[in-house]
Amino acid sequence: QVHLVESGGGLVQAGGSLRLSCAASGSIRSMNAMAWYRQAPGKERELVATIINGGNTSYSDSVKGRFTISGDNAKNTVYLQMNSLKPEDTAVYYCNAYGWPYQYWGQGTQVTVSS
Repeated sequence: QVHLVESGGGLVQAGGSLRLSCAASGSIRSMNAMAWYRQAPGKERELVATIINGGNTSYSDSVKGRFTISGDNAKNTVYLQMNSLKPEDTAVYYCNAYGWPYQYWGQGTQVTVSS
């Protein structure tokens, strides 16, 4: 079992920055990857960024060059640094931990970008 708690969301103006944190507890060492997803009102949940064991990262085209995912193994925490935010980045952001055949979700944190 893995427990994930997100924090760091809020209201920011377009062009601004936020850093999301995802604190993990439980059987985190059995997980192969951590990721951030987001879901905007009326839209499906979409994958934003992934970091796998070993540190390789990947990003959706919509955030590439603006967002950075990173991890701190000592703190069991994954971060999402979001720069140059746009109104279309407004969504609930969810942390995800994956280790086949299991995956776990946090409760989500709201990010609102005003124009």
